[in-house]
Amino acid sequence: MADSTDVFVIGGGPAGLAAAIAARQQGFRVVVADGARPPIDKACGEALMPDAITALERLGVDVPACNASSLRGVRFLSSRLSAEAAFPCGTRGLSIRRTALHHTMSERAAALGVDLRWQSTVRGISGQEVYLGGHTVRSRWIIGADGANSRVRRWANLDAYSRTGIRYAFRRHYRVTPWTDRMEIYWGEHCQGYSISAGDEQVCVAVASRDASLRLDECLPALPELNARLRGAEITSTERGSVCANRKLKRVWRKNVALIGDASGTVDAITGEGLGLSFSQAVVLASSLRSGKLADYQAAHRRLAQRPLLMARLMLTLDGRPGFQQRTLQAFRKHPEVFRSLVAFHVGSLSPFQLALDGLTLGWGLLTA
Repeated sequence: MADSTDVFVIGGGPAGLAAAIAARQQGFRVVVADGARPPIDKACGEALMPDAITALERLGVDVPACNASSLRGVRFLSSRLSAEAAFPCGTRGLSIRRTALHHTMSERAAALGVDLRWQSTVRGISGQEVYLGGHTVRSRWIIGADGANSRVRRWANLDAYSRTGIRYAFRRHYRVTPWTDRMEIYWGEHCQGYSISAGDEQVCVAVASRDASLRLDECLPALPELNARLRGAEITSTERGSVCANRKLKRVWRKNVALIGDASGTVDAITGEGLGLSFSQAVVLASSLRSGKLADYQAAHRRLAQRPLLMARLMLTLDGRPGFQQRTLQAFRKHPEVFRSLVAFHVGSLSPFQLALDGLTLGWGLLTA
């Protein structure tokens, strides 16, 4: 077992694998360590937005068509009203099981020569030393990709952050023929639902609310359109839960340690941008490692998070406000170009300035709805 490397990544989920792949593309020797056995699963919506697909392509990760379903746009639904918009021309999203994505990214990392050490627990870090079980590995750079409850963040004294909008999300899969190629978001009085195709005969369903006691079975009756689609469908996976929030760290690096993915801050799961954001972070982090200037990563990290955080705030203005939900969907139906612009901004195909102009139209629509 090698006792030194250029880059040591702590955490082997998609964010950690993305960081490892990007670092290998820059020519670094890379070790990844994770205490779990692959493929690693986690409660998430399993959708990759068009900008996430672009970031994966930069990493050379090719998602096999047999493992994914195309997503062509977004649909909002609330109390028998709906509004939908396609993704910008020439782009598409993908839905892929989290385990399938992890397998594909692991294969890409291994093919590039990343040293993958599964079921290997990191006990701590100090300077350029990583304490891996009973072994010490020296590394020029250390990357924390160990999730929202990151120990690396704590070890590196980077735990100062601001957090808003804590919610509780739960996900599982149902055996039912998918009814749309859209990502659907269902707005209820006290919760939101989410569904996408998960293959020929399965859908992935998630719910989120501010009430920690609400699970899928309690939320679905409050989302009648989604509940009707799932009536009688076989449950094919264990319900998984997680906490989601908009969390912004004051710093994402110190000395030779950098954070990525949920360890470096989070956006509410309703945006569907968590994975894509970590893939984009990986590319700029690897470039900063090559230049030796992690301050550049800090600036790029903040810039990359601006759009998802703004989208999270915009979308969550509908949370728990059924009257506002109705007026908003009526305005989207009256001005479909505004919803198309919102979706285009969401996936990085529209400038904030143009979105602001369309926001004036939406504001007028809300007043007259």
